[in-house]
Order: sequence, then structure tokens, then C-alpha cells
Amino acid sequence: MILKTAMTSRATTVACFWAMSAACTAANTSSGASAGPVAGPTPVNLTLTAVQGLRVGHFTLAERPTGCTVILAKEGNIASVDVRGAAPGTRETDILSPVNESRTVDAIVLSGGSAYGLDAASGVEKWLGEHGVGHSDGPTLGVPVVSSAVLIDLWFGGSPKVRPGADCGYRAADGASEAPVQEGNVGAGAGATVGKFLGLGGGRGGPMKAGIGSSAIKRTDGLVVAAIVAVNALGDIVDPMSGRIVAGVRGADGRLADARALLRAGRTAAGRAGDNTTIGVVATNARLKKVQMQKVAQMAHDGYARAISPVHTLADGDTIFSLATGAWSGQVSDSAVGALAADVMADAIVRAAVQASSSHGLPSARQLDTVPRRFKQ
Repeated sequence: MILKTAMTSRATTVACFWAMSAACTAANTSSGASAGPVAGPTPVNLTLTAVQGLRVGHFTLAERPTGCTVILAKEGNIASVDVRGAAPGTRETDILSPVNESRTVDAIVLSGGSAYGLDAASGVEKWLGEHGVGHSDGPTLGVPVVSSAVLIDLWFGGSPKVRPGADCGYRAADGASEAPVQEGNVGAGAGATVGKFLGLGGGRGGPMKAGIGSSAIKRTDGLVVAAIVAVNALGDIVDPMSGRIVAGVRGADGRLADARALLRAGRTAAGRAGDNTTIGVVATNARLKKVQMQKVAQMAHDGYARAISPVHTLADGDTIFSLATGAWSGQVSDSAVGALAADVMADAIVRAAVQASSSHGLPSARQLDTVPRRFKQ
């Protein structure tokens, strides 16, 4: 039997934790403003943290391009997940099914390092426990719920023995904030690559660099829908607005080869099971039920299909988590949120390629000058 006093104590502790976090953010902002010139208007946050109640932290390893990204969710959120890829690496996803008990998570971890990277969630769990965050499992014990998904980047940029562990997750959680999400070669996207349709390549051909991308839609009625994604796909990244390839498989001449054309010409994908995987989170400030959030996660995969070709292959472990914070009191259907989630996810995927920098011999979209015009403005 769970004591009422224990539940009250935990709720008070968590509320204080988030209140102190907000106060620290405000204090830092105020201090920075008084120490320097008067700043201009604050840029509009169109990343995942535009959703009230979410904080994001990255930690990137210096020894090899890899790392993890942590999304901390305020108490009371509703969460679910949808796994479409055939080679997923996940933790605590079954608990997010609508038929199972838990409705919420305390954190979601996206990590490089293949299955080894699942250990990053243990560090996040430790950090949450130290800060009094966790679901009561007795009079005094709080057990955090931390869901996670990983991508494979072990082949890229150095020794495969360098991979995210518990310390990586702990430090990412410790650095999480409500600031606009940093994109590109950071966190879980540090070792992310795309365009491995013909294998890892050699010479001038092969894949390209991608990373972390994030995007948000803010409606005038107050609804916010946002996404964050680490893009490590077998396929090409395609701009849905123009149909043009932003990053992907390159031929021996170093130019984009177009996986769609290769498929139609009879070429067979060379990617091995699990060598890839795109993992992400969609979130909203709406009030939705768990089964509705599963539908939102399912619909968000349409964003994968719009911006990655081919996608959901045997060599990908594509996974999308979904979160609803309930901070907005308006009314909206799960279909509307899901449709918007697909839009922001597609945009976040393109941004993951656009914001990435060339690394360890792999060019980025910037280097090949394939960045869509709207991102150059």
C-alpha cells in the first residue's frame, strides 16, 4: 500500500525541482542581460523545448563522435511509442503501450553506441533519483521511468569501444534546459550518418554526415507540436517541399547518387540489419490520452516517410516516442496533433542534415551545397 504522505512528499519534491529549475533559468537570463549590452528580441523557440514542461540536454563524447540526448518530462505527462524499424534497440517501451499501467515517463533517452548506448538511461535514472523524481514504489522509494532508443554509430570516427555509458546519460540530464535545442553534430547525433544504401563506401563515394534536428509548430490558439530526431538512416534525406535530396548515398564521383533511382535500376541495399536507425520524439502541450498518443506516434512516422527514402527497412530500427504535457487547456483531436507531428518530424529530419557539419571524411549538406534555399535565408 502506498502511503498518502509519501505520495504528497514526492509531488512536493518534484514540483520544487521544476520550480527551482525555472528560477535558475530566469536568474541566468537576468544576470546575462545586466552584464552586457541590451539584447534584441528573443528569437522564437521552434524546437522541442517550445513545448512547456520539457527540457533537453546533450552530452557528446570527445574521444569519438558519439553521445546521448536526454528529454526530461515534467510530472503528469502522457507518453507512448511506436516502433517501425526491423532492427530496434530499445528500453522501457512495452510500458508505454496503452494496455499497460504506466501513463507517463520521467525521461526519454536517445543514444548512439548501439545496444551499449542503452546504458546511458541508467545514468539518467540515477540523476532523476538523486533529484527526487520517480514513481512511488513504496513508502520511501521512488523509481524513475526512463525509456530509451539507440542507433548504431560504432563504425564511425574511431574506436567502437568508445560509446555512451551511464556517465554520459547522467551528464546530459544534469545539463538539460528549456533553452532552444542545439542541433547538428551533438548528443545522439554526433556519430549519425545517412545514405548507407551502398554500404559504408570508400574512396570518394559512400554516406554523408547528419545529426540532431528539431522543429516546432505554434498555432495561434496556443497549441504547440514539436519534434526532435537523431537521423542515422540507410536511405537519403529528401526535402518534402521540393522532392530534392539534401543528403544521402554518393557515387564514386562523390556526388549524390539518389537511392530512389538506384532501387529502380535494380541495385540492392547493402546495409546490414541495425547499421542505421532514426530515433526521435514528438511532443505537444495538448491534453490527450495514452491511446491517443500512440496514434500520434504512429502518424509521426509519416514524417519519416516524407523525408527519408527508403525508410523502415530491415536495416533500420526506426522508433518514435510521443509526449503530451497537458499544459494547454484547449481542445484538439489526436488526428490533428498526429498530422502536425508528421509535419514537424519531416522538418526536423531535414534540419538534422542541414545543421550537421562534415566529420571524419564524410561531407555534410553544407559542404555539397545541397541545403534547401529556405534554410539559407
